[in-house]
Amino acid sequence: MSRRLPVIHGVTEHEAGPYRLERLDLEFSNGERRQFQRLHGRGHGAVIVVPLLDDDTVLLVREYAAGMHRYELGLVKGRIDAGETALQAADRELKEEAGYGARSLIELRALSLAPTYMSHQAQLVIARDLYPERLPGDEPEELERVPWKLDALHELILREDFSEGRSIAALFITREWLRNHQ
Repeated sequence: MSRRLPVIHGVTEHEAGPYRLERLDLEFSNGERRQFQRLHGRGHGAVIVVPLLDDDTVLLVREYAAGMHRYELGLVKGRIDAGETALQAADRELKEEAGYGARSLIELRALSLAPTYMSHQAQLVIARDLYPERLPGDEPEELERVPWKLDALHELILREDFSEGRSIAALFITREWLRNHQ
């Protein structure tokens, strides 16, 4: 079903740390009025990188996750800096976090985090043909690198220390993409 987007009668903005909080005064096509809130990130976006050691093995990193106060396995990810493309940011983050560069980078699609209240999106990038190269990053400690076979994805997604939804989605998308682009 295709619906007309709600009419925005007003927007109030508030500063919220790294985000801008907007309160929207909305009117839906059925005449109902509601107040919604949304967060807009500051900056130029983000990347999630799936580094492939080969077509069967992804390279994960383990880093401190302040939100959960534990070490969490996940994919390489980070901000896109001003003047960078998503592919340039992916290669830089890969070098900073995992100590590898990539000769082949493929931008697959955007992933949203919580589209009902956030505008944030991250570009999913597959990195192939890796070679060792390290750049200094902003991590306070070197990240542990953990190779993982894609055919053991069913085990990975049940681990307590692998919980980030974007990483889970990115690995399933990558596995399906690989099956169709071999």
